[in-house]
Amino acid sequence: MRIIGAGTRDNFEYRELATFWTVPNIITVLRFLLVPLFVWQTVTLHYGWATLTLVILGSSDWIDGYAARKLDQISTVGKWLDPVADRVALIVIASTFVATKIAPAWLVFSIVIPDIVLIINALVLFKGSPNLPVSNLGKIRTALLLAGAPLLLLGNTNWGSSTIIGHISTWILALACVLHVIAAVGYFIQARQKAKALKMGTEWSG
Repeated sequence: MRIIGAGTRDNFEYRELATFWTVPNIITVLRFLLVPLFVWQTVTLHYGWATLTLVILGSSDWIDGYAARKLDQISTVGKWLDPVADRVALIVIASTFVATKIAPAWLVFSIVIPDIVLIINALVLFKGSPNLPVSNLGKIRTALLLAGAPLLLLGNTNWGSSTIIGHISTWILALACVLHVIAAVGYFIQARQKAKALKMGTEWSG
């Protein structure tokens, strides 16, 4: 069973729906609504419940992509809604960790600064989203961040504080942040290449 691209049908021509009302998009919206719940749980020191919320957030991120491919419900809205929801959620989660002193400042800086650079680059070149395909490196980065975050919280519970979970989560998040920066560099280069190809009137292969 494949993990990346789960639900993909071999030798199947996918359609791209114009409607918002698809199962994957609804899952994405419901997932994003869990973000303020997580913030409240963390700020009020309900780390156990916050950990559970993050587990649901992480698993639903995989589920909506699976549903889109399995149900043939890939949509124009979903192509930008899912990565935007993921990116905003990760920034809020990282910021909450740093603000509550659960994680060091490098966690939020390594996520936010590359994203700001990519946003400015996209606005300058495309006046909006460059519509780049999500790389496998980017998917691995997201998976590590969504796995490391609940482990970090679990390490701050009464039970987890006496284990090595906190140390493991720190290394996972550190690796995820390194991959985040590398993936951001890749997206930056791809965006420049796509803009150059469009300017020259040639086809961009991605």
